[in-house]
Amino acid sequence: MDFEGLDHLRRNEPAWRLLRADNAPLVLGFLGKVFVDDNVRSISATELISRLDDELYALNERLGDGSFPKSAKAYLDDWAAPANGWLRKYYPAGSDEVHFDATVAVEKALTWVDSLRERSFVGTESRLNTIFELLRQMAYGAETDPDTRLAELRRRRSEIDAEINRVAGGEFAVLDVSAQRDRYQQFAATARELLADFREVEANFRGLDRALRERIAGWQGSKGQLLDEVVGNRTTIADSDQGRSFQAFYDFLLSHERQLELAELLAKVQSLEAVGEPDPRMRHVHHDWLDAAERTQATVRLLSEQLRRFLDDQVWLENRRVMDILHSIESSALKLREHPTPTITCDLDGTAPTVALPMERPLYTPKVKVPLDSGGITAADEDLDASPLFEQVYVDRERLSGIVRGELRERAQVGLGEVLARRPLEQGMAELVGYLSLGDPAFQVVFDETAREQVEWVDETGTARVATIPRVTFTRVAGRGLVGGAA
Repeated sequence: MDFEGLDHLRRNEPAWRLLRADNAPLVLGFLGKVFVDDNVRSISATELISRLDDELYALNERLGDGSFPKSAKAYLDDWAAPANGWLRKYYPAGSDEVHFDATVAVEKALTWVDSLRERSFVGTESRLNTIFELLRQMAYGAETDPDTRLAELRRRRSEIDAEINRVAGGEFAVLDVSAQRDRYQQFAATARELLADFREVEANFRGLDRALRERIAGWQGSKGQLLDEVVGNRTTIADSDQGRSFQAFYDFLLSHERQLELAELLAKVQSLEAVGEPDPRMRHVHHDWLDAAERTQATVRLLSEQLRRFLDDQVWLENRRVMDILHSIESSALKLREHPTPTITCDLDGTAPTVALPMERPLYTPKVKVPLDSGGITAADEDLDASPLFEQVYVDRERLSGIVRGELRERAQVGLGEVLARRPLEQGMAELVGYLSLGDPAFQVVFDETAREQVEWVDETGTARVATIPRVTFTRVAGRGLVGGAA
């Protein structure tokens, strides 16, 4: 980069301004602890002011009274001001209280400051292996010649077969301590960077939405052309490179098999002796990924709703402009009525609209009540079997919701197959339909139509029944407490 570009970044980039600020240690330390370490994406102004007030009190006690003279609210307003841009201040949907979220600038500044720490161990081998693997994926992933791809697959199969033979013969290499520490260091850094990237992805989605709004606001064509343009480009966010990459990541992370495999690998790696003192956050980092991804998905949904309302307002304004034009034509016609001209003629279907007054409609006529005479009724001689009236199947959905909430207490999601493996169906198809139609604020029911799974049970006659359904996953809603559990 040249001098002009760097000077422009120094004066306008929020992350650079944050590093140059006098109270940068306070901003980075407090916002990093609240938003980054705890993976918080939204916090109310009341709670954030309370936490910052405690932080300021402790610092003033330790550094001397007057080290930070402003109030907590004043500091937050300064950090959220457009001149700084370190906090995003907004009102969530359905709430009248201000909420805050850290911006991308805070993540970038924290990443740079963290890189200044002296490291006792710097691994390079794992990164070189990653480079080779990425190059191999790009080179052969873009290959269109089937023979070339088959040759590469056969080569990899030969290597795997050779390794299988060596392991079967007891000859295999084990990663030493330095290699394990090298790979764990790269894994932890990549996991944190990936979590930090979600804020930038969300900010870029907002930028794409803002650009589309500006295009609508400055539109000079007709309403029909506006609708064609917007509908034709409405998929800008989802079809962008960032949108496709994020959707692929979210689909990969939402896979139940991938979740189980990832959880097992994390537990095994965290228990390795070579790692020493593992990062405790890495144990459940995939849950943080899922929460952050769901937050980004919710932002995209909210932007879509806001864009629809914005477009409705634009259409309303266009309709009002059409009505103004019609009123202008009527005024001109009234002026020309006093000056008839044979060249100006017009045929009207009617001079007045057809009016249907409400009072011309017939009033409500109540139905005549038929008197019932219950006298003289005697009991019948027939002996009726009333047992079918007591054999109706009632499915308690509250009990089913309690079972799912109990399963989600220790993890972020669980499959229907796992739930039924531990709690088999007792009421057959009716209970299965009850699981599929659950609605609970503490979790969501996700249907994967691309995969199928089978559910088995035994009915009251002892016959085994099998139902093939889409893969169903119950996902815990971020920020919701799981009250109640399995009965």
